[in-house]
Parts: sequence; structure tokens; C-alpha cells
Amino acid sequence: MIFQIIIVIISFLLDGILSNFLPFMMNDLSFFTPFFTLISIIIIYPFFDKEERKYYILVGIVGFLYDLFYTNLLFANTIFFLLIAFIISYIYKKIQVNLLTNLFLIILTLLLYHLIFTLSLFIFNVVPVSIDSFLYLISHSLLLNIIYGEILYLICKYLPHKKHLN
Repeated sequence: MIFQIIIVIISFLLDGILSNFLPFMMNDLSFFTPFFTLISIIIIYPFFDKEERKYYILVGIVGFLYDLFYTNLLFANTIFFLLIAFIISYIYKKIQVNLLTNLFLIILTLLLYHLIFTLSLFIFNVVPVSIDSFLYLISHSLLLNIIYGEILYLICKYLPHKKHLN
């Protein structure tokens, strides 16, 4: 479990470091908007094969820390990350993971996260949102996160540890 925690910590720190160097205003987003912590949650799930409770605890803690350090919406990302974790665990049980399905999972997870986030902003009327802003946010977050997810998948696949990715 140490290996998975290290992956999440590195991804969490990379989110913070890159957010300092890349613009993050709505109409000024870089094409490289990082969501590395969310991507790491996808990649580490197979290592918690028979320990799903530990996985959900880790995801809840990471979501809370993400809220605490990077947003000012306390418990929002905690809930969003846990919802995404439940969806990921369901999908992982139905499909066999390889490089291509990992790509599909990354895209699906980013779409779901942005959809949940945008819907909650719309429902609670925190900030005005539109379909254009939703599509803009998705289009500016896919490229870097897909590259990071595929690299992280390959690293996890070829590093020696007890549980292996397919």
C-alpha cells in the first residue's frame, strides 16, 4: 500500500506545482490543466483488489486534502472523488484493464468529474455555468491528463510489486 500512497502523494504535489505555473482562470485555461490526483485514483485501484475499504478511505482522505489545499469548497471534492471511486470500482470489475481501456477510463473519469462538478455548481448556483464552459473545461484538461495517465499506467505495470496490472 506504500507504493499507492507514494503515487497519490506525487500526483497531489504535481497538481499543486503545475497549478502555480499554468493559468487556471476560466477563459485563460492552458491546454495542460492538471487533474493528476484524480488520474492517480484511477490507476491505483487494481492494487486494492481485495481491500476496497482501504481504497475508499484513501480516496476520501485525498479528496478532503484536495479540498483543503486546492479549493475552497470543503467536502465537495471528497464526495466527488468518492463517487468517481465507486464508478471506477464498478467499471474495473466489468472490464479487463490494458493500455486502451486505461485511456477510456481516464477520458470517462474526467468527463464524469467535470459533469458532476459543473452540475453541482449549476444546482447550487455558486457561479454561472453553461455548456460552453463545460466543454471548454473538458477540452483543456484532456491532453495532459491522458499523457500522465498512460505514463503512470506503464510505470505501475512494469515496476516490481506484489500485484500487477494486466
